[in-house]
Amino acid sequence: MTESGVKRRKLSHGPANTTGAQEPFVPKHPPYTSRQQTNNGDGATISQSEHSSREDAPYVAGQAKRFTGRPDRTDAILQSQEYNGGTFKSNMFRLQVDELLAEVRPDSIARVDAIEEALRKIKGFIEAAPDRCPMNVLEAENQLRGSCKITVPFAEPRPTKDAKYRVAYLKPKYINVVGSYVLKTFTKTKEIWSVDLLVSMPKAIFDIKDFMNYRYFHKKAYYVACIAAALKENIDCKYKLSFAYQNGNPLQPMIIVKSNEGLALHPPLLQSTLSNELDASMDNFSSSTCEIHILTGISEQLFPMEKILPGRNCIRSNRVGTDNDPSLLRPTPFYNATICAEASSPLYLKFLHEASDKSASFREACILGRTWLQQREIGRSLAKGGFGHFEWAVVSALLLRGGGPKGHNVLSHGYSSYQLFKATLQFLASRDLITKPLLLMADNVKIPSADLPMLFDGDRGMNVLFKMTPWSYRLLRHEAHVSVEMLNDPLFDHFDATFIKRISSPMLRFDALVDISLTDLSISATSGDYNTKMGHSSQKCYEILSKGLGDRTDLIHLTYSEPAPWSISNPGPTTNGEFHILAGLLINAMNAGRTVDHGPSVEDKKGAIAFRKFWGERAELRRFKDGSILESIIWTEHESRASLIRTIVVYLLTRQFGVEVGQGAVFVGDGFEPLLLQKTAGDLAEFPFQPLMTAFEILVKALRALEGMPLQLRQIFATSPALRYSSINAPNTLSMQQNHNIPADVIIQFEGSGRWPDDISAIQRTKIAFLLKIADLITASMKNAAVRIGLENEHNALLNGSFLEIKQPTGFAFRLRIHNEREQTLLERELKSQSLDVRHKEKVAQALSAYKRAAVQQPLHTQAVHSLCTRHLLLSPTIRLTKKWFDCHLLSTHFAEELIELIVIHIFVHPYPWQEPSSLMTGFLRTLHFLSRWNWHTDPLIVDFNGELTTSDTETIHTQVEAWRKVDPGMNHVALLVASKLDLHGIAWTERRPSKVVAARMTSLARFACKAANEAGLELDPASLFTRSTADYDFVIYMKPNLTGISRGSKERDSGFKNLRVQPSSGTLLVGYNPIELFFDEIQSSYGANIIFFRDVNSNEVIAGLWNPQTGPRPWKVHLTYSVEPSHGRGKDEEHITINKLSILDEITRLGGELIDRIDVIR
Repeated sequence: MTESGVKRRKLSHGPANTTGAQEPFVPKHPPYTSRQQTNNGDGATISQSEHSSREDAPYVAGQAKRFTGRPDRTDAILQSQEYNGGTFKSNMFRLQVDELLAEVRPDSIARVDAIEEALRKIKGFIEAAPDRCPMNVLEAENQLRGSCKITVPFAEPRPTKDAKYRVAYLKPKYINVVGSYVLKTFTKTKEIWSVDLLVSMPKAIFDIKDFMNYRYFHKKAYYVACIAAALKENIDCKYKLSFAYQNGNPLQPMIIVKSNEGLALHPPLLQSTLSNELDASMDNFSSSTCEIHILTGISEQLFPMEKILPGRNCIRSNRVGTDNDPSLLRPTPFYNATICAEASSPLYLKFLHEASDKSASFREACILGRTWLQQREIGRSLAKGGFGHFEWAVVSALLLRGGGPKGHNVLSHGYSSYQLFKATLQFLASRDLITKPLLLMADNVKIPSADLPMLFDGDRGMNVLFKMTPWSYRLLRHEAHVSVEMLNDPLFDHFDATFIKRISSPMLRFDALVDISLTDLSISATSGDYNTKMGHSSQKCYEILSKGLGDRTDLIHLTYSEPAPWSISNPGPTTNGEFHILAGLLINAMNAGRTVDHGPSVEDKKGAIAFRKFWGERAELRRFKDGSILESIIWTEHESRASLIRTIVVYLLTRQFGVEVGQGAVFVGDGFEPLLLQKTAGDLAEFPFQPLMTAFEILVKALRALEGMPLQLRQIFATSPALRYSSINAPNTLSMQQNHNIPADVIIQFEGSGRWPDDISAIQRTKIAFLLKIADLITASMKNAAVRIGLENEHNALLNGSFLEIKQPTGFAFRLRIHNEREQTLLERELKSQSLDVRHKEKVAQALSAYKRAAVQQPLHTQAVHSLCTRHLLLSPTIRLTKKWFDCHLLSTHFAEELIELIVIHIFVHPYPWQEPSSLMTGFLRTLHFLSRWNWHTDPLIVDFNGELTTSDTETIHTQVEAWRKVDPGMNHVALLVASKLDLHGIAWTERRPSKVVAARMTSLARFACKAANEAGLELDPASLFTRSTADYDFVIYMKPNLTGISRGSKERDSGFKNLRVQPSSGTLLVGYNPIELFFDEIQSSYGANIIFFRDVNSNEVIAGLWNPQTGPRPWKVHLTYSVEPSHGRGKDEEHITINKLSILDEITRLGGELIDRIDVIR
């Protein structure tokens, strides 16, 4: 059920463990961390810490019962009350939540026991370590380096040579296991997970003012190094020790203990006390993917709380007079909060226990929150945003106590896990804690003015969100807002999008990406607070991009790699001096294409100076039409919004960081536009369909102005993809001659009349008469317009048999067909006739289906798509690029264009778990992502254009799916079902095509494309996704390059004889003429029952084929529909035959004639 692929297990509800195994040690201080007995006997207290630096694991359930499918009467009544009371979104959603909680619950109790034994050993090593007397900082560091080969992990700035304070090591006050094991909110994962061991440093090694100027953190680093020395002396070399930063914070070094590929611990100090069973348990731990993180902390009474509040300064300058200069004493909220966090672990452990005791669903709500964060790759470390499962649990617990109007609690203890989860999301989405900080149980606390979120817990004196940056907090709010919208959707539960689907892929999440390489930058801090070099660089990048892009982006998010763990003998993480920042941009499609940015007015002197200083030579003073004189930035026209964003970003980075950084930035997001755009003139690149739309409006006016018509025109419908902005080639992107070869289809409908004949064939003849009359009137009223009557479907009198082709003086061509509602009535009447044979009835049914599709569905579909493309700016190019992808992979002839359009529309009107795409890259890659995951065997695609679908409609659609799968289990008639308000049956565009084989081919190609995009990452070449492979086909027909075009060249070939010379073509002679298409239709009608043909419609270069497996070796019989040849049969006395492939290919070659260049037989 989960993406991690974990297996389900049956939970045991037996008695507690009575084997007499040694009781695992638990925190002795404070007493609330003791083990709680549970119904299923799970007594584990070892847990993954809420202070862990890893966010790899999803959550595990608390002690809720797993849904078994047969609840007892009491449970059924309670659950029914919960459903009726709205505690869960729906019955199915409740069952899915229960299943999720059961899926992520850890399986192996034996492995937990092994971890407990390993923790006991480490605890013994630390407690047995000798004390180290106080000494000078540098002297103590040298002693550890010389005797133990251990480097003290001091954070920058390191202690100075003249430091007056001393460092020492004394036995810890206590050693406890902390975190989600104790809270029973840990989960299993396929990746490495961690268990945290908290070592409380004694008060005696600190002074009352050690919170100033990094003195506490220097003493902490030395204490951590002493623990590492004790472990190194006792732990076998088969186990690896390394330093790392807790949550990526260099002020908080920690020790990581992990095994080297399944090798066991053999500690000398405890070896004599361990049994064989214990050794086996250690082997189990060493074979696990678990790490032990050794953290250090202090007592909450060590430093006065009022000294380390967010508004206080704890980092003083060495310059004389600093203490008396208020301007230099800026608050240091991050530094202060880090000290508070050192003392807060036991306090928050108790606080969360109290919350879980009062709220029965609190633990499960935390598990849901943890899973939600993990799927969005939001975690506790600084690089992952500074908001992990610990922060989620604390925020939820705080909201159970307050945070609402007049101090009322936001959450209720009686809420279900889903209600707690959703209400917490609602709070995160709706309350902006940057502009409106929230202080709980705190009075008269000074809040520093900074662009940082503030959720201050007064009881424990800490800002819970102190690790968050402006960009990570805005991303958290954005994700919460999108998720709340999902969960409020009345039609779909979006369970998978909320908890199952991993949405952290940057190319799917953001509309554009910028990889910024910063080499050895020397960026001064903008405040007196502590920050890393990477943090300073990221902050400056964020400020520059935010100011420069303005409202062109809705969100800017920065990510960078976390410092990797390093050997205890090395001074720190290894680095090559080059840092990479990945900026993800959510583009505002409405503002991104703006070419003029307005600055301050000429009267605002200070603002104008700042504006010119920021923009440099780009800034200029301009007078506008309204008379205002403003500082301005003028940007030139670009092919797309993304390319304009690229220009601005490169300029900003070049100006602020230098040419090397600006030119070295890798921009991802505008590489897909060139696949659609071709050489055009002027403004047509921005509105490529406008010339055709203008020509269509002229045609409509001309038709309505005609006089002398037998009946009045009632409606004129556009049905061509080009008239709904969705054709692959826009009308102005090809050469003039080639472009206008493809006519745009139009349907006209006259007012009702009882004089239409009651015979289908007669109606078709009457249509021809109407079209001839219209042709005469058009010729008389429209100057230089070329018109002609065309015939079609000559072999089927039930289908429309004629059209009127009009070519305007501008070169655009249209084909008019007449729609008469009486045709449907007559076809339905004939279909109900009992006198028809089966074959004729099937022919009538196909004609009725074709009529509804062409005369009813297409006009409505065109209107809907036209409206959506004007509302969603990136929908049209995304549809066109997706159609090109289908065409490049030879799938176009198997998928109706309307079907591809509906698939892409689904990505825009149902974008969850993301927001609507605002770049072509995002829209296209999300479409491929959907196709790769769509289980079309069982799930219909439901597209709600304007929010008009109802619950009854969705039930009808699902009923149709079930009915079709029962009637047609082999999916021979309908493989895909794509429904909308216009087609609740879901088969208007999927009836008879694509086949099951072709649909599977689509899924396979989409999966390979997604895999290639993920592996390439920022180095993805968009054109590579459109490179076709012909290795999977049985044969490939290559057409001659000089004959694949659909227009003649500018020069006609002269034969030398006047009577054979090609005469100049008339205005409509070549409109719609495509010899490759005619050849394809011919071989499809002749061999389509035995060969599956594939063709690229756009370039007309290749036709590929697969032999139908049913034409393989079989016993001989008469009346076969294809050429055969003898084959070796399986029986001794039985002759077998098979399809004569070479003979059929020879026939195809003769039919193609000069069109065919060669045929490659692959197998």
